[in-house]
Amino acid sequence: MAENKTFTERMLSCVRSATPSALKTIWWLTKIMIGVSFAIMLLQYFGVIEWISELLTPVFSSFGLPGEAALAYVSGYFVNCYTAMAVMSTLELSMREATILAVMVLCSHNMIVETTVQAKTGSSAIRIVIIRTLSAFILAFVLNKIMPGEFVASESHLVTAENVTFVMMLKSWAIRTLRTVGLMIVLVYLLTLLQRILNEFGIINHIANFLKPVMIFFGLPPRTAFLWLVANTLGLAYGAAVMIDETEHGSTTKEENDILNHHIGVSHSNLEDLLLFTAMGGSFLWMLLSRWAMSLLLVWERKIEMRFKQIPSKHV
Repeated sequence: MAENKTFTERMLSCVRSATPSALKTIWWLTKIMIGVSFAIMLLQYFGVIEWISELLTPVFSSFGLPGEAALAYVSGYFVNCYTAMAVMSTLELSMREATILAVMVLCSHNMIVETTVQAKTGSSAIRIVIIRTLSAFILAFVLNKIMPGEFVASESHLVTAENVTFVMMLKSWAIRTLRTVGLMIVLVYLLTLLQRILNEFGIINHIANFLKPVMIFFGLPPRTAFLWLVANTLGLAYGAAVMIDETEHGSTTKEENDILNHHIGVSHSNLEDLLLFTAMGGSFLWMLLSRWAMSLLLVWERKIEMRFKQIPSKHV
């Protein structure tokens, strides 16, 4: 009975500890998501996103992609993978084309929100934007050179929304945003609570030990193992609560988080998003391994750079 009481008290302590932190992060993320998504909705309505896509069309042709793929990339860049998938569904893409475009989107989607999260956990926002964007373009160029097959120009099948009224777009935005925010609230709270429970009962140390070979391979600090797992399963936006909480409580240092951010910036959401892009015609292994290779290069470049600059860190 005493043991049950002790266990109950420890669980209640986790709940009391997690709630204020989770609510703080939820409010912060909600403001960002609503503001950014509303701004992007306005840009889409006034044709700015489509205009940017047209400017990028020649560049995408050099990546073995049809010009319309630029709209999918730009939509994903500013919003998320789902908007890119919506555009992709209107195109007739080969496995090769779908893979290259998916890799670009996976490297640099939801840029504003996710960069804000990574900046709050210890990385330079400008640097994150640069490395994620460059990684997308570099990998597209390399994949176009090494993947079997070649680009064959085809007739456009892109469906535009010229007749969509502002009220219709606003209603659609509100429904999507409410659904996203609702899901985020649930996940952020549960993740924060889970992190507290894992810490309370010492389970995080077991997770870190289990994933230690993976961390060593990727050049990542062992203490970031749980954050790496969260980012790979749920992504940066939903995993923000845990990352921010770990930083604020000193479980990981900003230097450790910065190293991790160079990896997960181009290689996260390797569960749902990767499987969805696979369902849309992309190659699972090409999408996963190409980004792992890029993240490996980014991490070791950053570690060498930090050593060269003699940035003090006991754990990196």
